Amino acid sequence: MMPPVGAYAVDTRTGRVGLVMGHEGPYVQMRPYGGGREWDADPGDVRHATPSERLSAATAYTNARSRGEVP
Repeated sequence: MMPPVGAYAVDTRTGRVGLVMGHEGPYVQMRPYGGGREWDADPGDVRHATPSERLSAATAYTNARSRGEVP
């Protein structure tokens, strides 16, 4: 089942965790955890993120922010 808008998901092609922003045409639009540029993912490559994957993405974002790498 495809994750709904607002759910955290994993693009298994890239391994990136993101927030599902919409479904346009044949793609799932996703935005990185913490914000940033959206990307289009193939629906066959998208699955719900596990709690562990969400925590890992949140930790990576917090660490990058503390180093000044992201606003």
